[in-house]
Amino acid sequence: MENLTPKQIVAELDKYIIGQGDAKRNVAIALRNRWRRMNVQGEIRNDIIPNNILLIGSTGVGKTEIARRLAKIADAPFTKVEASKFTEVGYVGRDVESMVRDLVEQAVNMVRTRKKAEVKAKAEAIVENIILDALIPPLKGTSFPGGDAVTDMTDLELNQKTREKFREKIQRGTLDDRKIEIDIKAAASGNLGMIGGGMIDESSMINMQDMLSNMMPKKSKKRKVTISEAKRLLIEDESQRLIDMDEVKEEALYKASNTGIIFIDEIDKIAGGRSGKSGPDVSREGVQRDLLPIVEGSSVTTKYGVIQTDHVLFIAAGAFHFSKPSDMIPELQGRFPIRVELNNLTKGDFLKILKEPKNALTKQYIALIEAENVSIEFSDDALEEMAEKAFAINEEMENIGARRLQTIMSRLLNDILFDIPDTIGAHSKILIDKALVDEKLTGIIKNKDLSEYIL
Repeated sequence: MENLTPKQIVAELDKYIIGQGDAKRNVAIALRNRWRRMNVQGEIRNDIIPNNILLIGSTGVGKTEIARRLAKIADAPFTKVEASKFTEVGYVGRDVESMVRDLVEQAVNMVRTRKKAEVKAKAEAIVENIILDALIPPLKGTSFPGGDAVTDMTDLELNQKTREKFREKIQRGTLDDRKIEIDIKAAASGNLGMIGGGMIDESSMINMQDMLSNMMPKKSKKRKVTISEAKRLLIEDESQRLIDMDEVKEEALYKASNTGIIFIDEIDKIAGGRSGKSGPDVSREGVQRDLLPIVEGSSVTTKYGVIQTDHVLFIAAGAFHFSKPSDMIPELQGRFPIRVELNNLTKGDFLKILKEPKNALTKQYIALIEAENVSIEFSDDALEEMAEKAFAINEEMENIGARRLQTIMSRLLNDILFDIPDTIGAHSKILIDKALVDEKLTGIIKNKDLSEYIL
């Protein structure tokens, strides 16, 4: 992240997301500001809080993708939640602190994965010795009373040479199908769903599973598996053993609290409820008030320790078709000072989405069909026609943004995907042109009730 300027961050986002320049600029500034804060000297660094962002726009215009790609660029812990899934304290449902616990869990997984990569070579050496011991047990260096010491040494040398030959075979993978018997450690697990005849809430379960897991003895059982499977099982076990989990937890908490990104989607669904009404509006306002301390900055207890949310970056998003940002409680509005309105997609945007991104749908389908040794090509006029039809359907029906292209592509290629490889054999070449697009899609344009085609 320290090597990426805001312009470079936008350039990285451009590889996957078409348009939405204002949103990209603002998230790029927010990301760079995190690096700037970490390099500020003195106590003022703790007082610099992130400018949380509110993305306003219809579904399918790139709100979630911008946040997700931003987290990947920064190699930062990222979690996406839907505000409508949360309920007010005292009601049944997820509590708002669960989003922070999810973020910490993601950070722990990221740090653990990196640590495992660092000890992989050492773990592989240990696993090789375990497998060798199962194949050719090592000889002891002591001789029997009255035995010939020279003969004993010869046996040791022969045993060692044999082990080295088998080590080479293990490394080359020539013995992968051979079965051996190994010990696998498995921690006892239990279901904590019911305690005392009632369901316990999420916060009460934070440390209970770990506590019971530590109290239960870790059982070891013998399994007869192939050497290939033994490598996979034992490397995981040995890597975990070589990692200092206390160090992982400490680093993960630091990473989550200073670089973590929480994306709160559908925040417009909890807007409203400021008029003192009873009913659903009250619950929505309650969720907002529960969100407020988390976004403002508070301490949240997780099973890995306590995390401060003061420097977590919150990106909220919503369509705001039936409400507006000012319908949120003022305190929560103030915690999202940067507001960006995303543009609806044009015909030109749809065409670019089909052609330019690294993960464009056309490229995905080309890769899928190439797996069957069949090549497929989209002509320029076919892509233009698909973009035209996607835009037209969104105009006539509900606008679902770029997701409409999934409807178009599925409808266009369903017969081809079904016929491969039975009717359309390997090494075939398929051209998708404008005539085929018209043939496959004209019917759904004429039919005003498109609900059955919406994926």
